[in-house]
Amino acid sequence: MATQQFDVTRKYVRVKGTLPNGFIEFEFAVGEPEMFAELVMRPADFENFCRDNQVETLATPAPAVAQTGSTESPESPLADFQWSLHQATHQRFR
Repeated sequence: MATQQFDVTRKYVRVKGTLPNGFIEFEFAVGEPEMFAELVMRPADFENFCRDNQVETLATPAPAVAQTGSTESPESPLADFQWSLHQATHQRFR
């Protein structure tokens, strides 16, 4: 079985939305799109950031993941940890 190499030259951005003050909310990842940091920037800064980092823009996640934020079943011990800052600011948790 071949192992996939972690490629630090590949950088990804997934836009989550635009805040009322105009700032862009997005996820930024290096090497693996699944491991990301959530960031917020002014539009001009976001454009410069994307250009400087030569990012690949990702589509929004699949509907099942987008709604729950998780690929874990609700009974899984990991399910409580499968959330993002974006979700925490836009929806109520149990």
